[in-house]
Amino acid sequence: MKKVLVIALAATIFHADVSAQSNPAYSMDNTLSEQERSDGWTLLFDGKTTTGWHTYGYNSVGNAWNVADGTLHLNLGTQKEWPSGESHDILTNDEYGNFHLKVDWKISKNGNSGIIFNIHEDKAKYRNTYETGPEMQVLDNAGHPDAKIPRHRAGDLYDLIASSSEPVKPAEQWNHAEIISENGHLRFLLNGVQIVATTLWNDDWKQLVQNSKFKTMADFGTFKQGKIALQEHGNEAWFKNVKIKRL
Repeated sequence: MKKVLVIALAATIFHADVSAQSNPAYSMDNTLSEQERSDGWTLLFDGKTTTGWHTYGYNSVGNAWNVADGTLHLNLGTQKEWPSGESHDILTNDEYGNFHLKVDWKISKNGNSGIIFNIHEDKAKYRNTYETGPEMQVLDNAGHPDAKIPRHRAGDLYDLIASSSEPVKPAEQWNHAEIISENGHLRFLLNGVQIVATTLWNDDWKQLVQNSKFKTMADFGTFKQGKIALQEHGNEAWFKNVKIKRL
């Protein structure tokens, strides 16, 4: 009887897996479903290499990041080898204007990172990615001290707008984030919930910037297209299922 039950269970699992993969909307990690390909999505991380990415100001990805178990992983084991005083954020090779970005992220306990966009890469003029690009905060709200600062919590438009709710999962669990930027209208979603909505570049936006830590950065938040970065903030972080659609 036990053998029959095991065979039946295995058949059920196999059937469910085949059914899922035959669904046009289904995709495994770091792949695109048939529906996504049809809708114009592009995969930014293949789960195996860092192709399509580079460290800020360089032509390739340095020692700070590696590919581990199908994720882009900030590898603290190589920290002694990182050039001091430099940004170790990794950026897309391509620039994006109107876009819909999806990415799954996981942060270590007490960790801090971010997803930065509309970056104008000119290291001679801007030492860091955040001097030009706004950021969706990636954070362990329960452990990192930044969580005590308004507009610095997970999902916030960093130092500008606090998220309207906090559907974030705890440290070391996966979160699904989306950033949608179209003709100046910006939206953040976290785990399927819209948490930030604003308009870029108008007078209200300029006032937000003036009331933030970015007020001394003359070109912050002014670029209408740019590269997308995963931030190195000195804490272990993982990213996967990074995909984008131009709008």
